[in-house]
Amino acid sequence: MCGRFTLRSNASDLVEVFTLLREPELTPRFNIAPTTQVAVVRQDGKHRELVSMRWGLVPSWSKDPKAGAPLINARGETVATKPAFRSAFKKRRSLIPADGLIEGAKVKQLHFIPLADDRPFRFAGLWESRRGEEDDRLESCSIVTCEPNSLMAELHDRMPVIPPADLYGPGLITKSRTLRLCK
Repeated sequence: MCGRFTLRSNASDLVEVFTLLREPELTPRFNIAPTTQVAVVRQDGKHRELVSMRWGLVPSWSKDPKAGAPLINARGETVATKPAFRSAFKKRRSLIPADGLIEGAKVKQLHFIPLADDRPFRFAGLWESRRGEEDDRLESCSIVTCEPNSLMAELHDRMPVIPPADLYGPGLITKSRTLRLCK
């Protein structure tokens, strides 16, 4: 599971890592929590764009976006078959920028986990769009999770899918690659 993370990196690093056309305007965030707005990189035609979305996917067919628990995570093993994620998995994949993960459910103590070089990285994500209140658009996202690696297994029984840089090209993340990363 991914319940909190950070995004402290400067905009020029995000442009480089995610091959964005323009620098995003972001404020460093040290404790990004579910149901808040998060940065999401999605494909816009031939280019990538960084947009802000609500963390907690609301399926397009949902009658009430406030009903039920927020869908902050999607299990990679079942993401292609679960009704809440199936359409987004087929058509609306994304990358969610981060530079640290905050975890510790098993040990009752929070641990901050950055990459060794403290550079930004990405979580595999899904996004959805639906008509919200007052006819505005509600765009929301979910982080794809998998079984933990040996480092994370001590802290939690799930972890975000973190695709290597060579696995996301113009089409972002392919179905077979996402499933392979989830064992």
